[in-house]
Amino acid sequence: MQKSTGGQRRSPHYDVAILGSGMAGGMLGAVLARNGVKVLLLDAGTHPRFAVGESTIPYTSGITRIIADRYNVPEIKPLSSFKGIMRKVSRNCGQKQNFGFVYHEEGRPQDSGKINQMVVPAALRTETHLFRQDIDAYLFHLAVKYGAQPQLATRIADIEIDPDQGAVLRTEGGQEFRASYVVDGSGFRSPLAEKLSLRETPTRARTHSRTLFTHMVGVRPFDDAPAARGHDQPNPWHHGTLHHVFDGGWLWVIPFDNHAGAVNPLCSVGLTLDPRVHPKGEGTPQQEFDDFLARFPEIAWQFRGAAAVRPWVATGRLQYSAKQVVGERFCLTSHAAGFIDALYSRGLTNTLELVNALGWRLIAASRDGDWSLERFGYLEALQQGLFDFHDDLVHSSFVGFRDYELWNAVNRTWMLGTMLGNVMLEDAHFRFSKTGDDSIFKDLEASDRPGSPLPVSASFNEMGILTRDLCRSVEEGKTGPGDAAARILEHIKGADFIPSVFGFGERDMRCFNMSPMKMMRNAVWCRTDAPPEMGKRMINASKGLVGMRIRGGL
Repeated sequence: MQKSTGGQRRSPHYDVAILGSGMAGGMLGAVLARNGVKVLLLDAGTHPRFAVGESTIPYTSGITRIIADRYNVPEIKPLSSFKGIMRKVSRNCGQKQNFGFVYHEEGRPQDSGKINQMVVPAALRTETHLFRQDIDAYLFHLAVKYGAQPQLATRIADIEIDPDQGAVLRTEGGQEFRASYVVDGSGFRSPLAEKLSLRETPTRARTHSRTLFTHMVGVRPFDDAPAARGHDQPNPWHHGTLHHVFDGGWLWVIPFDNHAGAVNPLCSVGLTLDPRVHPKGEGTPQQEFDDFLARFPEIAWQFRGAAAVRPWVATGRLQYSAKQVVGERFCLTSHAAGFIDALYSRGLTNTLELVNALGWRLIAASRDGDWSLERFGYLEALQQGLFDFHDDLVHSSFVGFRDYELWNAVNRTWMLGTMLGNVMLEDAHFRFSKTGDDSIFKDLEASDRPGSPLPVSASFNEMGILTRDLCRSVEEGKTGPGDAAARILEHIKGADFIPSVFGFGERDMRCFNMSPMKMMRNAVWCRTDAPPEMGKRMINASKGLVGMRIRGGL
């Protein structure tokens, strides 16, 4: 420790102080420390601990693999696949072979024709249900192994920032820490957002929801339910993340015991509601959940005999945002900056987008001393763009929950964004694996549509705007849901960013499974009819994924 001229002891000076040692803080800490950055990793809590945000999507896994290879942290790579996690990280996680949606109408039997599912291609990989206490602890320990200084059970009460020198962070007990830059990944109660009055009040988010959630034992596979006997989905519901959707909300079911090697009997369960449709009552969260099940007996079948193993967590409105997320010597990461809703599992994806974009900038700044706002300015556009894109998608989905025909159409726009966004990543990763040229990833930042999963396609982004505007019109009573659905599907039918043989614009294509035959047809389309911004990217993405599968990397 150094002493000041006044004789008082001063803490060492760090390049970067990270507030929060969850998945974002742990992974960023590992990336930075592995590359020679002097990191302080602060957290008010300790590990292991309960956390939600448990379901990955292909985009999440793709960017995880990019971070591992780009920043030379091989221990991160197992997190990009279910097999890797089971072999190297934790056996407490579940598999995710599909995204499933079962539509319910209160007071009516579940219509077997009102289901939707997207299957993760078995030939490429299986996604994961993350048992977060294991995953977060793994990343935290990895950061410490590479040299990050841990400071757990330490609550920051005040932060002072000097644009020329950096930040001084003070605990409630008066302890001080100094760093050239602060990354705040602490979540809603962000010390920086509070200190600098960064919250946007009221939030600009149009989505309006609250949630209650817990872990349970004894949750039964919905495939065995009487209501599921007529379902024709291509993959068992229990093998993936199941969403029960209904007017005004949705219920997630994320099992950790859904594979042959399972050792974890728990299941993550969360009920998310629009409080304007389902006002919060006076009872406990358990009572509210029980009351909900009484109104939807076909969903209730899945929970007969199930019990919560930890106290329910009940929230107020989930949505919050920041008018500014990047400033002199600081950046708020995804959940400190804002949050929409857990629907579509984009929270982890947005978080890792920020880790990837922050990593190289912080490493460079620690080496050349340039902590200027200009270097980090892109992160403002990225995070605000990610927030707005997700808000448009989730708000449109809640409007769609009112009427199956509209929901059936809106669901396609999510499927397409999930699939094609991953194409962008896998193409870049494939080219990087061949050349080692980091500018490939930096070129992805050169976009006038930050936050879009497919910024290179005008037609794709027009689809999102059309869907958003039509759903707002439905909400305002100006457009019928059936008319809105027809216009969305018509746009998809004429789109140039996906082969028409996939049938995404067809009303009755409720479930999508990328079979080997569809992959062959897609390969032909890529070489003959695809627009130049799509064909080569899809070919590269397929080559990269198949190659990794053959080498046992997935």
